[in-house]
Amino acid sequence: MIFMYHPINLVRHLPNTLTCCNLLCGCISVVFALNGEIVTAGYFIMIAAVFDFFDGFAARWLKAYSAIGKELDSLADMVSFGVAPASIMFVQLHHSVVKAGIPAGTWDAGWWIALSAFLIAAFSALRLAKFNIDTRQSDSFIGVPTPATALFICSLAFIVQDAGTIAAFVSNMYVLLAIIVAFSLLMVSELPLFSLKIKSFAWKANQVRYIFLALSVGILAIFRWAGLAMVILFYIVLSIVMWLSAPKNQKESLDV
Repeated sequence: MIFMYHPINLVRHLPNTLTCCNLLCGCISVVFALNGEIVTAGYFIMIAAVFDFFDGFAARWLKAYSAIGKELDSLADMVSFGVAPASIMFVQLHHSVVKAGIPAGTWDAGWWIALSAFLIAAFSALRLAKFNIDTRQSDSFIGVPTPATALFICSLAFIVQDAGTIAAFVSNMYVLLAIIVAFSLLMVSELPLFSLKIKSFAWKANQVRYIFLALSVGILAIFRWAGLAMVILFYIVLSIVMWLSAPKNQKESLDV
């Protein structure tokens, strides 16, 4: 007997298929990063982010929610937005350590400094675990999402490829260490941020999201992919402004 799937059942597997594509892109990104090709690694993280956006969108559109889908999404995000950006940061930090004249061979002091980049992966895991059990984060985020951290690190990879003052600044060892610490703490902080999940296309329900996306496109058009860092910082600042200007009852509903 030939086992056949009904077309409708196949369509309901679309969200998990997209999530697996996210995971595969994350794995490929790690390989490129550890081979020193951090720009290519960054591109694969961005592709993973696209798959991550559309797997959730597809799940809501098809009403194909499942427990395995939720767990699979977290596992994929751990690789694509935890291990992959940490690998990019490791390579950048290792280069900066060598440039600073610190011995960076295996087990040398510089090696351990470079390995601190994987704090990004550890705190990403903690962030994802907290997200899975936090009922407050259905329509917003508490703490910087892992994709935002990953995209910020991608932007650094693009910036350092260009000569100039900004490239020299973001490739400084102390700046990179500060970024690692800052984003590790931001991911597990109680900072409220608005979600980019679009449940309907209505303007009223999504005006902040639409305005943010439009301005982000403008920033990227001017600064190209290096503008990702500006977009992420803009996202964090805008979320803080929205939080400070929100009615008191909305703040209390998050119990932050």
